[in-house]
Amino acid sequence: MNGNIIIKNAAQLVTCSGFKAKKGKEMSDLYVIKDGALVIENGTIQSVGKTGEILANFDEKSIQDKRFVAIDASGKAVLPGFVDSHTHLVFGGYRAQEFSWRLRGDSYMEILKRGGGILNTVKSTRRANKEGLMTTGIRRLNAMLSLGVTTVEGKSGYGLDRDTEIKQLEVLKALNECHPMDVVSTFLGAHALPEEYKGRADVFIDFIIETVLPEVVDRHLAEFCDVFCEKNVFSIRQSKRLLMNAGKNGLKIKIHADEIEPLGGSELAAEIGAVSADHLLQASDKGLRAMAEAGVVATLLPGTAFCLKEPFANGRYMIDNNLAVALATDFNPGSCYSESIPLIFALATLYMNFSIEEAVTALTINGAAALQRADTIGSLDIGKYGDVVILKYPSYQFIPYHVGINTVEKVIKKGELVYDDPLLKFDCP
Repeated sequence: MNGNIIIKNAAQLVTCSGFKAKKGKEMSDLYVIKDGALVIENGTIQSVGKTGEILANFDEKSIQDKRFVAIDASGKAVLPGFVDSHTHLVFGGYRAQEFSWRLRGDSYMEILKRGGGILNTVKSTRRANKEGLMTTGIRRLNAMLSLGVTTVEGKSGYGLDRDTEIKQLEVLKALNECHPMDVVSTFLGAHALPEEYKGRADVFIDFIIETVLPEVVDRHLAEFCDVFCEKNVFSIRQSKRLLMNAGKNGLKIKIHADEIEPLGGSELAAEIGAVSADHLLQASDKGLRAMAEAGVVATLLPGTAFCLKEPFANGRYMIDNNLAVALATDFNPGSCYSESIPLIFALATLYMNFSIEEAVTALTINGAAALQRADTIGSLDIGKYGDVVILKYPSYQFIPYHVGINTVEKVIKKGELVYDDPLLKFDCP
């Protein structure tokens, strides 16, 4: 294929039109075109509008000459590809036993203190080779793609040393080069305090800044730097020191903020101009207001709160107070072993008081903004990449309505059909 596709007769063409994060009431504006059509040429969107108007510029000969693939979306809704802006998709080993521990009442921090949690995965990831991490990474990306994700962020953070952090980032870079999906890399070297640095968090931050960060920057292995800013993990002071150094060296800033304790991570995100602050279950009203004023995207991860049986972040308050809110899966081996976009839609609409329209915005244009890509992806606008999802149903409302079930039929990435739901067909007498 050559990146040339015409989609026509869409019951709904859900454009999510815009080139920056949508805040507050703007998140309800999806700019839906009925009987819509879309032209993608050389991987980029060239025309958007009503089918009759768009097709008036094309005859059969021009379609054949330019080798367009025509897709009839009659009775189908068409949306921008979903953007999963917070995952930990490259890791070794699993932590199924810890799920059972949480069911009996053990807290996330209790499990971490006894060597479980992140430190458990660190041991497995340090042992894993790049070939094994590539194999599982491709499998996970394929699953995400089938759920309509066309761009995904992936973090390091399961090495907490030089060699494994670099290994994870090398794998993420290789996955971006070989897989149809765009994989955006984030350096999360300060994800937890490794056992060999127990009681010496400041020394560990020095090590990350002086030894690992320069190589990450010099080899262009990451676009963002992140830190787990949390009580008994990394303090506000330590987090700020790392993130400020990363920013001075050209990395954009993200932060795990106020997930378990109201430490002030949201205020820090606003102060230093982070692109996004993520989790925010315990964020203060003051911190959220500061984020809104600073233009920090609030990335909420309801799958993690659900799996940890914690109260959800107050997304309704954030939207009502003019924050740009994104949703993401936080796919990881411990606190949320799920890449399920349908689950995120269900949780956001049923338990976080999002409208369906707000949830769509949060997983498209605002997810793109959380990765500083709202100018190129996240909506069906002329000039953006042709990243498109075609549903099996005539309305975007079916995404949460068909609870927990994938409603995606086709996925197009930069004008290439990269997923087509293989329907099972059985002959019945």
